Amino acid sequence: MAVSSPGTSSRPRTRNDHYSEPFFALCHGDLLHNVLHRLPARSFASAACVCKTWHRVSNQILCRPLLASALSLNPSPFGALLEVLDKVLSDPIRPHFAIVNVATDCDLSSMLKLTSKRLGTATPIVVSYSVGIIGRHASTDEVLEVQRGDDDNGGRGVALTVGFVPGLKVDAIPLMQQREGTILVDEFVLDIRQFSASVSGQQLPVGIVMFGNGHCDLKHAIEKLDFAMPVETAVVGDERSHFVYQTVVKKRSFFDSDGGQGYINNAVALTFVRDRNNIHGLGEIKFHVALSEGVSALGPIYKAASVRTSDHSTWLTARREGSREILDGQRMMMNIDEELNNRIGHPDLYIGVTKRRKYAIGSEKADAAVASSTCEKVSASLERLNMGVPASNSHQTVATSSPAAKESVRKEEVFGGFIFSCCGRSEYFFGRPNVDSSPFIKSLPGVPFAGVFCSGEIGRCSGSLMEQNPEGGTPVNPCSHVYSSIYLVMTYTPPPSPAEQ
Repeated sequence: MAVSSPGTSSRPRTRNDHYSEPFFALCHGDLLHNVLHRLPARSFASAACVCKTWHRVSNQILCRPLLASALSLNPSPFGALLEVLDKVLSDPIRPHFAIVNVATDCDLSSMLKLTSKRLGTATPIVVSYSVGIIGRHASTDEVLEVQRGDDDNGGRGVALTVGFVPGLKVDAIPLMQQREGTILVDEFVLDIRQFSASVSGQQLPVGIVMFGNGHCDLKHAIEKLDFAMPVETAVVGDERSHFVYQTVVKKRSFFDSDGGQGYINNAVALTFVRDRNNIHGLGEIKFHVALSEGVSALGPIYKAASVRTSDHSTWLTARREGSREILDGQRMMMNIDEELNNRIGHPDLYIGVTKRRKYAIGSEKADAAVASSTCEKVSASLERLNMGVPASNSHQTVATSSPAAKESVRKEEVFGGFIFSCCGRSEYFFGRPNVDSSPFIKSLPGVPFAGVFCSGEIGRCSGSLMEQNPEGGTPVNPCSHVYSSIYLVMTYTPPPSPAEQ
């Protein structure tokens, strides 16, 4: 005699039994796609684990790169962070990296822990203290440019940027310094190369987004990074901030600019590299960098004649190009005033410096001398001009001016961007709001973007301050800028359709 086992029934199934099954288990096609597409990020991630069908549909929904960003002016920094996290995670996204920019005093480590709790410990995250923030308000979608001390909003706020970049791998790589010792620039460059080679098989990152701690001069590190990276690698960042970070490779994780373990973190670089295991047919992501200049070249080129160096500056006299007369600081400043002819009431003057150096990374043999350029603030005495430049370099004076943004976007689809703008700009400088964000607002409406105001913009791009090497040869383009806005534009080229293959 047959006996039914517990929990089973010997009766035949009827055509109505399917009503006892979960409704969503029966969803297929467009209905399932529409349901999953409306889920917030956390629920979407759980739904993708239900079964193979749901996982496949979730991959179809997130088949293209995505950037999500939001800004909050909540007076509580943690309340503001929760608001932007809720906004960014209100739609499906898989966090591959995150940048949190804070424009108010708070415990950055606690902000990192909260962000990590929501995004996951395997997500590379940088939390930086910024002079100001740029982005769309989480509630109103209004574009805001906020700087500390702004009476309208109290100079507070938090901006969050989360990216999904299929086909790329991202990690945070620190630039370390031994306490009371040297900055480990070569190790920094080699770490970036090693990460790129291990993931893509090539020493060719797609892009690097840097944040410095403001306690040391990063120009040498930036110049060496510029030398070591191919021209295809985009490099942008904030030279002077305070930051904490979370990295994927825990052996690199010192979490904040204090470093610990006998080291100091001078900078951290979010490094984007192509994944050699990229699934065929995902398309290609590229980073583009454009510059809105805040300085314009003024007057002739000078050659240093005599120098006196100190820890942070070089006092010098110089000859004008084509002249043997040695000019002191007062004469050079008088010449500059004559060139300006009162066009600008109280200009900030800088020196654009071109220098030749030999670079070597690690045990590599030094290459031939190459030209690099930078921009340094100017002061003067009756005898000498004082500026933070080494001896025996060509230089040219520049003065602040209004920018004309140079969008360098090609035909690829733009899916996001980031702005690094000088804290001397914005409404205080232009007399009207949202000038620095206008290239995105007017030329790329609807494209998610965020940004920061900073005290040292890093941008590796062409068409900048020193267009031509004064000693001939290839153009010289600085990576460190003043009074400028650096635009990082992220584009995506879809894979060719079957008809195009």
